[in-house]
Amino acid sequence: MAQPHIKVHHVVVAEFLGTLLLVTVVVGSGIMAQRLSTDGAVVLLCNTLATVGGLVALITAFSGISGAQFNPVVTLVDGVVSASNRKSSIHCAAVVASQMVGAIAGAITANAMFGRAAFETSKHIRTGGPIWFAEAVATFGLVLVIFLSVSTGKAAHVPYVVGGYIGAAYFFTSSTSFANPAVTVGRMFSNSYAGIAPRSAPMFIVMQFAGAGVATAAAWLSAGFLASTLSTASCPIIISLFLAPVGAVLVASVEF
Repeated sequence: MAQPHIKVHHVVVAEFLGTLLLVTVVVGSGIMAQRLSTDGAVVLLCNTLATVGGLVALITAFSGISGAQFNPVVTLVDGVVSASNRKSSIHCAAVVASQMVGAIAGAITANAMFGRAAFETSKHIRTGGPIWFAEAVATFGLVLVIFLSVSTGKAAHVPYVVGGYIGAAYFFTSSTSFANPAVTVGRMFSNSYAGIAPRSAPMFIVMQFAGAGVATAAAWLSAGFLASTLSTASCPIIISLFLAPVGAVLVASVEF
């Protein structure tokens, strides 16, 4: 968890760097895995192991500065539910912006390390009702395990909880668990194994917010961590989180 005395600009820089390195790990390991093997299962396993290791290391390193969120849905939910350290809308916006920019920079970094064009966009189409639903499930589980771990006094275990969950979700979801709008945007900028075509990204992001909204409600019902701590300033975020599933279901129903 971030310390109360940490200044906002320190948080913004930490989230930028952490998200940059996370996307570098995800994209770079995907490129390397494809160069080492043509077996799809081996490529996915290599990408998964690198991502799990990167998550554990990065969350451990940055958690004392920014909370090591590296994920806009986690930042926005935290802005709503954190009773002891509630964030302003401006704070949340600055952190989310730093995550988005960091994610794009991470993809560019990975591209450059492997001799690819630094600036490129992915042609990897990822679409369809089952894949969209998988993204909602992946994000639901991620947000749920994070906030239940924190609310039950197990914050120190979050690096391993997140790494373990994402590692599992790479294999049990048909979307390979992006579960992060910033990472989704970053992966648009690498036409490699981990990439996602720009036209596929919007529905991934919608479903990620849908999953986060449902997870917030589920965590509230199971642990009561929202309690009576919400402020009027949090209302726009709350409304967005809980309307997201409605919009997602309406759009996805066309594809199903």
